[in-house]
Amino acid sequence: MLTAEDIEAIQQRIVELQIEHRDLDQVIDKLTTTPDYDQLQMRRLKKRKLQLKDTITLLEMRLIPDIPA
Repeated sequence: MLTAEDIEAIQQRIVELQIEHRDLDQVIDKLTTTPDYDQLQMRRLKKRKLQLKDTITLLEMRLIPDIPA
């Protein structure tokens, strides 16, 4: 069972990760507008963005209480 402090910490972490995810989105958009962008860097940024999304999803799932069948 999560305590109120645990829930607050998880929610704060979700917000931080969402901000980083949004920032990466902007960086990726900016990079794609330049004609000779680094494709390796782009792949790394997209991979990091996916990792962030997965982590956000996992944290959000921790906040949802289990419903007994």
